[in-house]
Amino acid sequence: MSGTPHAVTPSPHAVSPSAPRLVPLPRRPLDPAARGGTGPDPGGRVRRWYEHELGWPTVPGDPVRLVVGVRFDVLDVPAEAGRAALRHLGPGCPVAVRGPRVRLLVAPGSAEELPGLLEWLDWGTLPLDLAAVGTGGAMEAPLPPCGPDADGSTGAEAPGSVTGRPRPGGRVGSQGAAVWLRPPEPGCEVEASLPTLSALGGGGAAPDLVRLVDTVATWCHRTRLRRAGAQPPASPARGR
Repeated sequence: MSGTPHAVTPSPHAVSPSAPRLVPLPRRPLDPAARGGTGPDPGGRVRRWYEHELGWPTVPGDPVRLVVGVRFDVLDVPAEAGRAALRHLGPGCPVAVRGPRVRLLVAPGSAEELPGLLEWLDWGTLPLDLAAVGTGGAMEAPLPPCGPDADGSTGAEAPGSVTGRPRPGGRVGSQGAAVWLRPPEPGCEVEASLPTLSALGGGGAAPDLVRLVDTVATWCHRTRLRRAGAQPPASPARGR
C-alpha cells in the first residue's frame, strides 16, 4: 500500500454544520374560521352570510356590525312597543332582539323622516324611548339563522316573542348578543318588504311607516306611564 492518503469525495447527501436547514419550520395551525369553525371570525361565515347572501355591507372588525343607512334604517324600541309593532309587519320584514330592546328594520331614509313624522302625529312634544339609526350608523349583526340544534330544536322563539337568545354552539367570536326574531331571507327582496312612507313609492306589499311609527310611539308612551306608576290613557281614535 502506498503511504499517500486517498482523496475522499464528499457525499452529495452530507450536510455541513454551516449549511441551512432543509426541514421546514412547523406550520401555524389554521384559523378555525377558515375551516368554517367557530373561532374568532372577523372575516368568516357571519360576514360572508351578510355580504354574499344578502348583499348588506358590514363594518370591519369583530363583532361583525352591519352598515345602516344603505340597505335599511333601524328603529330601536322597547320590547312591548316592538311586540305591538309586529302586527303591522309582513312576514318578510326582519326584526332583531337585543336584551330588552327590539330593532325594527325600515326603509333607508326613515331615520331622517322620524322627527317630522312624530311631530305630524302629535308625538313630538313627548319624551319617548324611541331611537332611530340611519346613515353613518351601525347595528350589531345577529348570528345568521342555522339548522336545528343538537337537541333537535330549531332554537327559534315563538311568534311574537321578544325574548330571543343565542342558540347553543352558535356563538362566533364575540358575536351573539343580538338575535333575529324574524331573520332576513337570502334570495328575497328584503328591502321591498321594509316599512316605508307611501309618498316615497312603497309598493302595495310594503307596510306603512306612518302606522308603524304611530304604534310604537303609543306603546313607548304607555310603557313610560306604567313605569311612572300611572294608568295608560285610552288610545285616541287615529285609525290604529
